[in-house]
Amino acid sequence: MMPLLRWLGRRPLWFSHALGALLGWAAWALSPTYRRRLAAHAALAGVAPADRRRAVAEAGRMTAELPRLWLRPPAAPLADPVTWDGAERLDAWLAAGRGLVLLTPHMGSFELAAQAYAERHGRAHPITVLYRPARKPWLRTLQETARARPGLATAPASLAGVRQLLRTLKAGGTVGMLPDQVPPDGLGVWAPFFGRAAYTMTLAARLAQQSGAALGVLWAERLPRGRGWIVHVQELADPPAPGADEAAAAAAINRSMQAVIRQCPSQYLWGYDRYKAPRAPRASAP
Repeated sequence: MMPLLRWLGRRPLWFSHALGALLGWAAWALSPTYRRRLAAHAALAGVAPADRRRAVAEAGRMTAELPRLWLRPPAAPLADPVTWDGAERLDAWLAAGRGLVLLTPHMGSFELAAQAYAERHGRAHPITVLYRPARKPWLRTLQETARARPGLATAPASLAGVRQLLRTLKAGGTVGMLPDQVPPDGLGVWAPFFGRAAYTMTLAARLAQQSGAALGVLWAERLPRGRGWIVHVQELADPPAPGADEAAAAAAINRSMQAVIRQCPSQYLWGYDRYKAPRAPRASAP
């Protein structure tokens, strides 16, 4: 597997994206479950048929670009063009020094978003990203190695990882997370997401409340024909009210993510099992 991934990692971005579009349609054709889920979730959100079709290819492109992002040398700059939209907003949040929670939905290239932040700001303002370790040992090792980059640290989705994030924020640092990832049972609440109840993490709002950190959105839009990405920095459309309880805060963050997704629905992972029941939490290591 690794020789193939290394070969893919050396291909130009346009090639990876062309191959990825084929892979996306192959996954759609071969998996009735995936096909039904993608169609149902996109229809629930009112996504136009043309955007649904584009989403099939974009999901494949997201997967195919990972070797290029994961396997580049840690100190090497990003090989493809990255432009910024709203960089001045990010600069202002960082200058305030109160800590920053950046939310990135399953949209566009979320791997690229963290790497682009680290390349631009990591020297002075490192980012710590919450992630769920893969179950397969070889993939877990690849994840950990690929994400160990200057200005970019990781924290596992565990109690120890949450403590690490809170320490980072209280020191005025930056953390990143996927707010639409289904958390383990007991670590979220049921809140509306495109009109249907989805088990939603409470961690993002809780960290901001406990640390006094700012909440913002960071997402990377994939440009056509391998031309790179635009990294967008945005305010939350509907930030949680100060002192809001967990259910109200989770609902507000979901509404904010809906507003982001509607900007580019063809690049959201509609095939992600967003409405599944949460799994039981893993036992923490001693």
